[in-house]
Amino acid sequence: MAPSRILLTFADSIGENRQVSWQCDTVLLASHLEFRDMQEPIVQSVTAKGEIYESPGGKSAYYVARLKGLRSGHHYCYRVCTDDRYSDWFEFSVTTSPDSSAFLYVGDIQDTIAGIANQLLKKAFYQHPEAAFLVCGGDLIERPLDCYWKEMFQSLDSIAQVMPIFTITGNHDYWKGVVCQLDRRFTLVNSFYQESQVGENQVFTVRYGNIQFFALDSNREFWYLWQQREWLKERLAASSAKWKIVVLHHPLYSVVRNTNNLIQRWLFNDLVCDAGVDLVLQGHEHAYARMITDGGTTPVYIVSHCSPKSYRIEFDEQFDKFGSGSRYYQKVCTHLDTMFVSAYDAVSGELYDSLRIIKKGNSVEVKDDGTNIPEVITFCPDPNSRKDRQFAERIQEYKERKGIK
Repeated sequence: MAPSRILLTFADSIGENRQVSWQCDTVLLASHLEFRDMQEPIVQSVTAKGEIYESPGGKSAYYVARLKGLRSGHHYCYRVCTDDRYSDWFEFSVTTSPDSSAFLYVGDIQDTIAGIANQLLKKAFYQHPEAAFLVCGGDLIERPLDCYWKEMFQSLDSIAQVMPIFTITGNHDYWKGVVCQLDRRFTLVNSFYQESQVGENQVFTVRYGNIQFFALDSNREFWYLWQQREWLKERLAASSAKWKIVVLHHPLYSVVRNTNNLIQRWLFNDLVCDAGVDLVLQGHEHAYARMITDGGTTPVYIVSHCSPKSYRIEFDEQFDKFGSGSRYYQKVCTHLDTMFVSAYDAVSGELYDSLRIIKKGNSVEVKDDGTNIPEVITFCPDPNSRKDRQFAERIQEYKERKGIK
């Protein structure tokens, strides 16, 4: 059995470093990673550390190897080895820049078995070759079962091995119960969390070029969320990055019900507003929604998903734009004093929303470039469902208010 389920990700808070995780066999065996700078002939070897995880679906051995000292502008190749069984060679580039960065963001995928997420993600990266990595807003899997982990890796096939995948926890990554318990595979696969945890909190920050990301685990109980607040407060205060992005699963402003996620909003939103956070990327509520802070400034809040499931939402007027009935992803790129945020319909590949965040001196301004792009709100109600009928009525009222055909 050759190594499988290989995933490339960030290693620590330094955006140039990388880490690779993989799975092989059911017992721990001697394992390592071989890599080479494509500009040099020497192949280096890095010893991997392993851990056994046993679930109701069986037992597996997970490995991780860290690559340090990588240089921006260089191309690398690597392969992993367990017990003299080698994977294929994979190539990746390190492209950090002090002036420009580009990445894709995707919310919940939760695809069905044999779903179409892989096709959509491949098409997205083909359409945006400048994107250097993928940020995921949690719930890449439907449930923490091996069949869904297998589906996730199929969705990320040919992507996860060649560009960093940076994902946060979603509620579907946890086992159901009175007390939240994260499936250990999440940390073994997304291996940067193995050294970045604060207590039992899956938190992480990485500086990539001119952007710093702050990843939260919004699924936890109040005490753990309070610990994360203190961590976020400290990390935001220490950051010198030009652009700051917070990523968490539960939206600070819900699009499903305005009483949802109040604890997360109470604990985190004042820090987000006071520390100059530019963008808040969220998932969980299966729709697209975008909100610019009053006065046309930051932070900008975005809720998005790329799942076959769509939720009934409220059309709260504090949001500027909605989308329902399709799957979406965002491209975020920065250049000098401007951050460009674009939303795309993942199925059609067409631009769905667009805005710019412009910084000049101490001033910050958000330009809404998506006002002339039509909103698409689709829903097929079950005539026997009262909630579906009510949602269909809300959609019609919203369309009439906004003049949507």
